[in-house]
Amino acid sequence: MSRELRNPEDARDRLVDWIADQVRQSATEGVVFGLSGGVDSAVVCGLCARALGPARCLGVILPIESEADDARLARAAAEAFDVTAVEVALGAPFEALLAALEAASAAAAKRGIAGHEAAEVAGDPRGARPDLPRMNLKPRLRMTSLYYFANTLNRLVVGTGNAAEFAVGYFTKYGDGGADVFPLGDLVKAEVWALARLLGVPEEIVRRAPSAGLVPGQTDEGELGIAYEHLDAYLLSGTSGDAATDARIRTLVQASGHKVASPPVARLD
Repeated sequence: MSRELRNPEDARDRLVDWIADQVRQSATEGVVFGLSGGVDSAVVCGLCARALGPARCLGVILPIESEADDARLARAAAEAFDVTAVEVALGAPFEALLAALEAASAAAAKRGIAGHEAAEVAGDPRGARPDLPRMNLKPRLRMTSLYYFANTLNRLVVGTGNAAEFAVGYFTKYGDGGADVFPLGDLVKAEVWALARLLGVPEEIVRRAPSAGLVPGQTDEGELGIAYEHLDAYLLSGTSGDAATDARIRTLVQASGHKVASPPVARLD
């Protein structure tokens, strides 16, 4: 099944109504979202401000070993839509928690706990990732922080994931994958970029190479080994136009199914 790219004006209007309806149905006061300096979070900021008014939106900047441009562009996104942004430096808590976890992990290894010889996700098509536990700890700390603000202010946490990321599992389970609502979850990356320009996201953010920001110099396309143009084409038409790329996308989709499915529950009846 194939489809065309959505009209950005129609997508904007429908998503604005959807966000307002989600907040109304939840009987909450507004929304909280992370601001990373990337285009997805900037688009979420713009949509939420339009749906609810800036006063009911809070952007949270959560640097952990982050590049200086991340916070600068995050603030620029908030300013573009007159949204209040707060910054919480998570570097020190991250290092403290990581040190405690690594010490406990080392102690478990000495006791012969299985699995310490390969710090990777079984079946991960990107290969062994000994740095994965450290990397994934960052978005999980950010998720915890966002829910602190949401609980304090009686607001929903708005996720920034898009359809391309969800399809191949390019997010951290219970990290950036942990939110109450995902307004961009049915949009391919080209549709996010089109919305960004329509909403008035600063051009520097729109042109910035997409990155999870977990390690210096990381880019989405570099880590995935797939250009968003090709991933979008696959999701829209069923093929990227290249057999090898299609095969890689199918492998990623299959390997990441557990990340988008609800956790299995044992049924005894």
